[in-house]
Amino acid sequence: MKNLHFITAAGLLCCLLFHPAKGQKKVSELTLVYDYSIGGDAGKAPGAENVTHTLYIKGSKSRSEMTNPLFSSTTIFDASTGFGVILNEVSGQKLLIRLNPDNWAEKNKPYAGMLYKNTTEAKEIAGYKCIKAIGQTRTGTIITVFYTKDLIPDNRDYDPAFKSLDGLPLEYEFANGDLKIRYRIAKININPVPASKFDIPKSGYREMNYEESKKMN
Repeated sequence: MKNLHFITAAGLLCCLLFHPAKGQKKVSELTLVYDYSIGGDAGKAPGAENVTHTLYIKGSKSRSEMTNPLFSSTTIFDASTGFGVILNEVSGQKLLIRLNPDNWAEKNKPYAGMLYKNTTEAKEIAGYKCIKAIGQTRTGTIITVFYTKDLIPDNRDYDPAFKSLDGLPLEYEFANGDLKIRYRIAKININPVPASKFDIPKSGYREMNYEESKKMN
């Protein structure tokens, strides 16, 4: 019996070492593509068609792209330094806005200290079990999110809206009054992300700092 117990224990240890149980997986590199729509009680907003939101994460760096045939807006951020840039292109005009750590904190102030409360609702999205959670920004926007705990980026600063979320958002909605902005995952890729995705253009853009950009707005 002792020998049998030893063999069983050894076999179990082998299984744990070479066949780990399915569960939480942390990743340092990740590409996410979301379908995006904006609308309200009156229906879909004009100009919101064919919009794609793509997110790249590589270590401490993240790149968020919003594109459609009429415009593109890209934010590149390095969590290790706190510096970022925003690249906007509309009707052929290109603008580069630089942000220091204070600018970044100011821009994302509505999400500071934000917490999510889990609900009992759950569903499967893209093969991942997701939990429904609800949070509210300082400006009153309600964020409803379905997130998975099975895939978590090492970089928790890739999106200030989800810094405190204990998982990866696969479907979410921002609601303020009758305006609703929805995102739903279309593609997940855990292959390495090219370092060139985080290169900042050296030419071709009109450059300004964050304070100057606020005056323009």
